[in-house]
Amino acid sequence: MRAAVCRAFGEPQMIEDVTIDEPGPGEIKVDVAACAICHSDIIYADGGWGGQLPAVYGHEAAGKVAAVGDGVSAFAMGDHVVVTLIRSCGTCPACMQGTPVTCSETRFRLDATSPLRGADGQPLVQGLRTGAFAEQVVVHESQAVRIPKTLPFASASLLACGVITGFGAVTNTAAMRAGSFVVVIGAGGVGLNTIQGAAIGGARAIIALDVVDTKLAAARRFGATHALRADGASVVEEIRRLSDGQGADYVFVAAGARSALQQAFLMAARSGAIVLVGIPASGVTVEIDPGTIASDNQRILGSKMGGARIQRDIPALIALYEQGVLKLDELISGRYRLEQINEAISSVKSGEALRNVIIFG
Repeated sequence: MRAAVCRAFGEPQMIEDVTIDEPGPGEIKVDVAACAICHSDIIYADGGWGGQLPAVYGHEAAGKVAAVGDGVSAFAMGDHVVVTLIRSCGTCPACMQGTPVTCSETRFRLDATSPLRGADGQPLVQGLRTGAFAEQVVVHESQAVRIPKTLPFASASLLACGVITGFGAVTNTAAMRAGSFVVVIGAGGVGLNTIQGAAIGGARAIIALDVVDTKLAAARRFGATHALRADGASVVEEIRRLSDGQGADYVFVAAGARSALQQAFLMAARSGAIVLVGIPASGVTVEIDPGTIASDNQRILGSKMGGARIQRDIPALIALYEQGVLKLDELISGRYRLEQINEAISSVKSGEALRNVIIFG
C-alpha cells in the first residue's frame, strides 16, 4: 500500500510498502478515494503540536468500505462513507450528554496499537486517528458515516472536518440566533464554512476578515455581506461602525494566529460571544481582561470539530448540498495525486488554496 509518511517534521515522503491491519471488532477498513488537506495536518506535520514520528497524517477522507470487523452492523462492503477523526464510545459522560467530540473513553484498540506499519515492521503513527494520506484506512465504526453513492468523493471528503467544524461552530457551539451580527476571522476552508453556516442560519450581517484578498473574494461568494482586510489599521473601528457602535453578537475565530485571537475580544458586543474555532500551535497565548468579560456579560466558547454529532450532522449537510443550499464543490481549489502531496500542501501553505484534495485511483 502507498502512503505519504512523515519521518521528520516537514514534508511527507512517499512510501510504497506500508502495510495495514485487517479491521478488528467494531472497526472497518476503507479504500480511500479522496482526502482533503486540512491545516491541522500541516501543523502536525510541521511539528506545531509535537507528537511522535514516523506518522501518516490526513483526516478528511471519503471512500468505499473494503472490509468490516466482528460486530459491525451499520456498514457493509461497498458502502460509500465519509471518514472522520471523531472516535466515540457512545456511553461515556461526554457522549451521553451529546458531545462525542470530547469522548473520554480511551480503551479503543486503535488508540493503543496503530494499524499501520512500514517495511521494517515498525509501527507508523495513525495521525489524527485516521492516517488517510494512504490508500486505505482502518478506523472505528463510530468514525464513519454512510453517504449516497451519487455524492462525489472529493466533495464528500470535505464533510469530514472543514465543513462540520465551521458550520457546526455556528449551529451547534454558538447556536447562533437569526438576525445576528457576525464576524468571521479567517476565510480559509473552515472560515468559509462558518460563513455558510451563518448565512444559512439567517445572520443579518456577516463580516469576513482575512489578509489574503482572494480569500476575501471567496468569502463574498460563500455569503459574507462585507469583506475586510484583517490587517487594516481601522478594522475594529469599521466593525463598530457597521454594527451601529455595538460590536458583533458573535465573533468566530477560524484562524490560529495570535493576532486573530487578540482582535476577537475587541470586536465583540456586550453580551456577545467569542467562538474559538481554529486551534493555534502549542504555546500561542493571549491576555484577556476577565473583569471586562464579566461586566460585559460576554462568553468565550471553545468549538472542537464544531461540536459535531456526525451521524446527525453529516446527513443534514448532505441534504443541504443536494438542495443547492450548501456549497461543497466550490470549496475545492485543486485535485492532486498522492505523489503530488507536497505540491498540494505548499499550495495550501501559500494561502492560494481553499481546500486541495488528494484523489486516489
